[in-house]
Amino acid sequence: MRLLATALFALALCGCPKRDGATRPDGDAADQPRYVAKKDPQADIALEQAVQVEDTQPKEKAVEAYLAVRKAYPETTAAQESLFRAGVIYYQSGQFANARKSLQELLFENPLFEKAQAAKLLVGLSALEVGAHRDAYQTLFSLAERAVGPERRRALEGAARAAEGAQLFEEALRIAIHLVDEAPPDDRPAALERITELVEGRIGFLDVAKVKQDLPLTHPAWPILTFKLCRIYYHLRDWQRLDESLKAFLREAPTHPFAEQAKELLTRSGRRSETKPNVLGVILPMSGKYKQLGEAVMRGVGLALGGSGLEVVVKDSQGDVNLAGKQVEELVFDEGAIAIIGPLLGDEARRAALVAEELQIPVLTLAKSEDITAIGPHVFRNMLTNSQQAQALADYAMETLGYKRFALLYPDIPFGDELANQFWDEVLKRGGEVRGAEKYAHDQTTYTTQVQSLVGRGEHRLERADYRERLQEIQQARYDAYRKRKAIEKLNSQLEPVVDFEALLIPDSWQRVGLVTPALAVEDIITNACDPKDLERIKKTTGRRNLKTVTLLGTSTWSSPKGRSGLPELIERGGKFVTCSVYVDGFFADSDRPATKKFVHAFQEAYKDTQPTLLDATGYDSAMMIRRLVEKSSPRTREELMLGLATLRDFDGATGRTHFNDRREAMKPLFFLSIESNGVHELEPKPKASGT
Repeated sequence: MRLLATALFALALCGCPKRDGATRPDGDAADQPRYVAKKDPQADIALEQAVQVEDTQPKEKAVEAYLAVRKAYPETTAAQESLFRAGVIYYQSGQFANARKSLQELLFENPLFEKAQAAKLLVGLSALEVGAHRDAYQTLFSLAERAVGPERRRALEGAARAAEGAQLFEEALRIAIHLVDEAPPDDRPAALERITELVEGRIGFLDVAKVKQDLPLTHPAWPILTFKLCRIYYHLRDWQRLDESLKAFLREAPTHPFAEQAKELLTRSGRRSETKPNVLGVILPMSGKYKQLGEAVMRGVGLALGGSGLEVVVKDSQGDVNLAGKQVEELVFDEGAIAIIGPLLGDEARRAALVAEELQIPVLTLAKSEDITAIGPHVFRNMLTNSQQAQALADYAMETLGYKRFALLYPDIPFGDELANQFWDEVLKRGGEVRGAEKYAHDQTTYTTQVQSLVGRGEHRLERADYRERLQEIQQARYDAYRKRKAIEKLNSQLEPVVDFEALLIPDSWQRVGLVTPALAVEDIITNACDPKDLERIKKTTGRRNLKTVTLLGTSTWSSPKGRSGLPELIERGGKFVTCSVYVDGFFADSDRPATKKFVHAFQEAYKDTQPTLLDATGYDSAMMIRRLVEKSSPRTREELMLGLATLRDFDGATGRTHFNDRREAMKPLFFLSIESNGVHELEPKPKASGT
């Protein structure tokens, strides 16, 4: 602090070149002082006594002494000197707000004060310390324009800090460059390091580009800014500017510390178009929470590529969004892959697709995320989506079965909400109607309330006109309280359900379906009488001739592994309550389709005790598509392979005969499956129920 005080008084003594008028801290010109300070012998004596206090007593006593002089002898030279000295002590003791206030007051009263430059420096530095960055920048930069030598450097350094604090990054960078220009040889490396810190911090691309444009090639900061722009061009995938800038950098600064990195980046950039036609990249979660899903896809990929000339490079995404994007870069720049299969999970697939589109490598993602292929022409998808299931179920129920009225019972989870809403839209689009929709909690175990609501019982019975009419009759009858209560109980127990829908969609897991379906039977929703004879038997048993069968509709989540009996576990758990239901899936291991049977046979030969799933089959088909394109057309570039996928027709795979539509979505006839007491059976697909 004593060194700072010495420097300030030196600045006050040497001043700066004379100018017309004076400048206030805010930069406005002042024609004249507010008043002309006069010398006063008594005031001068009081000032000398205050100086002695500063030399012998604590700083706060010195401030009190100086401010006492200021108060006792206003409008004197001694008063202004006292105010200046009080401001200096405030600054030295870290009371920056008081320092700023005192010195601003001094400069306002007399901008021509002989130590005005030193006062302005302290005003600017105090403003910087209290976070008034814009004020500090204006004061210090204005001061630096007129100062010389060490004082100019001190003002510039403060102005640079203030500009950065005010987020005036271009100004901060330009000041840092001035400091490099004026730094002594020994201080120049530190000044250049400060520029590196700035451009590696929050300074944006446009600010760096504007400042760099004004720099001569010979300026020592030019390589720093140029290499920063090179890395930005790399992340922006602006390959032309990247290559031009890197070549200019290496030409003008071949010995700069960044030169080796520049050479590596130029080499890496050049590899973006280098393709190895026999290398296929795969990005899947091979560890962590989703390991089993990744392993299932890889079983199919391995089966499809066995004996081929394709080299598979597998990247473990671990379910990490950022890692998936980085792995696309590795497959392009380090491996030269001609295409990528995966990722599987929604967020990581979207990130990978964005990077793949930037690097122009075809990616065949297996994620269900809607509209992922809209990212760009290099993004394809081969996976059963929720919208495809909703469309297929609506097609089958309305076009094949002829149904018009539906109800929905679904879990309060994203999958349930999305499937229910999409199915509802598809029904309305085809001229049908949804008569009821009920949602239940994902961890719910009883479903009486929701089912009663669907059929107008329970708490919802008051919404029925026939119930309200009969209830009113009971209320108006001349019954005593007991008989009235018994009559209402009988009314409630004998209230017939209103089953005004022909099919009920339950988009939930097979485990949950096994719990939901018995609750339907309790409320007289008959779902297991697909044979007219069964329905007649139930009518005779119940004495209700107006009973109708409701068909349960399900999604791919109804598919379950086989249990001990050899039947799917859904049937083992749900029993008669799930029979006669119909659900849709993208794969059915017991299908009679020749391509599916061929895959299942090969899979069981390779993986003895494992049942093939949709993920196994989709991994197989995805890899087999690329294998056949490579073997048939021998594409040499990624663009050729991308065109091959886009024009693929009638690929007969484990999941169906496939082609890609104009949105690069895999289109194929889905599997419509009927649940019977002796197992699950494939229904003969109809043209309008193809799921395409």
